[in-house]
Amino acid sequence: MANSSNLRTGGQVLIDQLKIHGVDIAFCVPGESYLAALDALHDTPEIKLIVCRQEGGAAYMAEAYGKMTGRPGICFVTRGPGATNASIGVHTAFQDSTPMILFIGQVARDQVEREAFQEIDFRRMYGPMTKWVAEIDDAARIPEYVSQAFHRAVNGRPGPVVLALPEDMLTDRVDVADAGRYKPVQPSPSAAQMHDLRDRLDEAKRPLLVLGGGGWSAEAVADIRAFAEAANLPVGCSFRCQDLFDNSHQNYAGDVGIGINPKLAERVKNADLLIVVGARLGEMTTSGYTLLGIPVPKQKLVHVHASAEELGRVYQAALPINAGMAEFAAMAKALGPVPARAWDNATKTARADYLEWSTPPQVEGPIQMGEIVAWLEQRLPADAILTNGAGNYATWIHRFHRYRRFRTQLAPTNGSMGYGVPAAVAAKVTAPGRMVVSFNGDGCYMMNGQELATAVQYNAAVIFVVVNNSSYGTIRMHQERAYPSRVSGTDLVNPDFVALARAYGAHGELVERTADFAPAFERAAKAGKPALIEIRLSVEIITPRQTLSQIRAAAQSSRTRA
Repeated sequence: MANSSNLRTGGQVLIDQLKIHGVDIAFCVPGESYLAALDALHDTPEIKLIVCRQEGGAAYMAEAYGKMTGRPGICFVTRGPGATNASIGVHTAFQDSTPMILFIGQVARDQVEREAFQEIDFRRMYGPMTKWVAEIDDAARIPEYVSQAFHRAVNGRPGPVVLALPEDMLTDRVDVADAGRYKPVQPSPSAAQMHDLRDRLDEAKRPLLVLGGGGWSAEAVADIRAFAEAANLPVGCSFRCQDLFDNSHQNYAGDVGIGINPKLAERVKNADLLIVVGARLGEMTTSGYTLLGIPVPKQKLVHVHASAEELGRVYQAALPINAGMAEFAAMAKALGPVPARAWDNATKTARADYLEWSTPPQVEGPIQMGEIVAWLEQRLPADAILTNGAGNYATWIHRFHRYRRFRTQLAPTNGSMGYGVPAAVAAKVTAPGRMVVSFNGDGCYMMNGQELATAVQYNAAVIFVVVNNSSYGTIRMHQERAYPSRVSGTDLVNPDFVALARAYGAHGELVERTADFAPAFERAAKAGKPALIEIRLSVEIITPRQTLSQIRAAAQSSRTRA
């Protein structure tokens, strides 16, 4: 018979495992289905518990933590409605290749398959958007399951894992040994593959290096930069992975994503050697699968990815390399200089094209978003973290802001609205000494704006910028292109965002002219608490190059000609 002094509840065993695996922050919305775990957290000061206002926000925060640190972001939610709300953060973690573990309270084991209160089969629900889903039916196996969850989340292509926790399992008392801390492991390139890469570089005339995906570290970013410098390669970054290479570097050629610089798109198409490291080469990175031929690209493709399943999934590479980012980058750095290069002028031209493309134009009206971004470029510290969700407002920072350091960009590659606010809260509680600025459209902000209350509760002094054009702007833009003048379902009537922020206990500022932004930002930065700046921008300014009226007129003209 086990010694009663060694007995622990399942909840306590679970939280002890999180301590062992180095968890320092967990995000949650509390629920009665995992009270035993919450009780164990009460006596675990090593883990800071951030209590959120909606499970979608909590899951986004865990995903953002995983992006920032490379360690699994931890999220706790209750069964049923809590789990379904959290699914948006899990989907983001899956498409963004971010390590994350979602713990879900579950119905008691003797109630399974009865459609008990809030019961869902999480294996079926979460199966397509996770690396692994499991339910822990025996408290004695918690160390085993949690260890596997951490290893699965970080190894290979990083991603989310879901563990369901039956309520009665968490209250069982068991005598079980703890597991050790997880050990990340990634595959490495072979010497033969690196020799092959070097030979291809020696033969190339128009090479291009594209970086993206998950699994990067500051050291890996530094090593891949050294590789690019030694070969003087032009470098692009995949959609919303712009912080993988210093945008102020002479080799940076721009982002290979939605709204790509047409000159960079041609550079991708005409490359004779395309070295893609980490990016999956999905829809956004390939402009709807048009930049490369399927299944065999005309470019000689070197595709480096941590997941063997990703290699050859869409594109057959001339040289597929199954490797982690750090492992490949270190060996690429060791290749040394490429002495005879036919592409030096092309690298200079690629840089000049980027500088021209990333110079904001003047637009109509009293607000010049380009000037605001340019001012922020000078004002923000190099390690400032910028977050955003989805919407046309994000174009201004994606295209015109220059990310200079690793992990200064937190943005969802799955194009998920509502990400900017919770991601910023997570960034600030994770790195309290760094400035965090969250960009949001009005529609995007309202999806998770309630997490401003979380920022206030934990004194996460984020500066939230809300670009308010009273519209779901991206959808309105597409609407005008496809159905000009037939506006339906895209107009918004918004609250007074400044008054709303102040009601939460945050600092609030309204900006209606470009000149008002800088002093408003400085007051927000000095407030010593969360702050919100509302920028009122006409819906006409829907893109940096075309107004809504111009898009509508072009669509109508095209229809007339047809």
